[in-house]
Amino acid sequence: MDLLNTLVDKGLRRELPTREEALAVLATSDDELLDVVAAAGKVRRHWFGRRVKLNYLVNLKSGLCPEDCSYCSQRLGSSTGILKYTWLKPDEASKAAAAGLAGGAKRVCLVASGRGPTDRDVDRVAGTIKAIKDQNEGVEVCACLGLLSDGQAERLREAGADAYNHNLNTSESTYGDITTTHTYADRVDTVTKAHAAGLSACSGLIAGMGESDEDLVDVVYSLRELDPDSVPVNFLIPVEGTPLAKEWNLTPQRCLRILAMVRFVCPDVEVRIAGGREVHLRTMQPLALNLANSIFLGDYLTTEGQAGKADLEMIADAGFEVEGADQVTLPEHRAAAGSGCGSHESAGCGSHEGGGVCGTTAPATPVNEARTDLVAVRRRGAGTDLAPNA
Repeated sequence: MDLLNTLVDKGLRRELPTREEALAVLATSDDELLDVVAAAGKVRRHWFGRRVKLNYLVNLKSGLCPEDCSYCSQRLGSSTGILKYTWLKPDEASKAAAAGLAGGAKRVCLVASGRGPTDRDVDRVAGTIKAIKDQNEGVEVCACLGLLSDGQAERLREAGADAYNHNLNTSESTYGDITTTHTYADRVDTVTKAHAAGLSACSGLIAGMGESDEDLVDVVYSLRELDPDSVPVNFLIPVEGTPLAKEWNLTPQRCLRILAMVRFVCPDVEVRIAGGREVHLRTMQPLALNLANSIFLGDYLTTEGQAGKADLEMIADAGFEVEGADQVTLPEHRAAAGSGCGSHESAGCGSHEGGGVCGTTAPATPVNEARTDLVAVRRRGAGTDLAPNA
């Protein structure tokens, strides 16, 4: 396909595809899917070889959130039956992190529900970062605490945080449909604060919330403009008790096309398969490793993931290798200069105007079978007395 040859050439040069090209990837047929995966795989291997970075989530504070994000099981008034607990002590969080590190993770992601941290919360997290780093030399720590106030990103950096995660989730034009208690601009502001403080910015999206192809392209182009070092791609886990519990819009093929599009738009960025891969990619997870160079090991914040041992076997069986603690994740030009997922000088890098129709609309994706049997509320690890999954 001329399209795929063009996209590979652009990806190797870190050149931004046109929106029409990005939309065309999402519109490819199932007959063309392996060609799409192979093409995006060339770009992935050029920048990241066959390495897979493992990340491990620690939910520092679960539930009890005042925000109304429709996709989230921790949202205001949630009836999902998830674990609810207040802040873990630093030694508890460090113990939870140790399980993931023993399983091969090189980054620990410390997450807390809520609108954003108070200054006291930042102090708590600073203590947790110190406890983890004191016991694990060379570990990367990413914080995800919600919307940041002035000065908080700098304090987290001083405490030893390496990165900060705050996802855009969806396009600016549809953001108000999923959340009303904060704005898209609030999220952009927090990513900008993290970047300015010298933290590695981590920001991604959630697919499967009923969005259009144009929405997906809009948010990925906005992410490229924001310049994160890592882009987590979440696939909605429709948890019973949330407003989006009936949104089963994804097929494994659709998920692979989305990952391929993200790779083409952000070729030299750590693309991470995040929540929902087991639910929606299922047996096609190994193919996704040809597109993404990073995954979460074990369980997620409130739901269970694939067994950690199965993750490691999948990586080895697919011909990939776990990235070591002594290996640098990002390509040399990004690691040295702190540049983002492409040159700021690239034309058409997207804007936060949102809402525009960007080319033709792909045929409607058939509604996927609801696999509620694959959605299990987490009952182990952080906040429990049971061993974590790592």
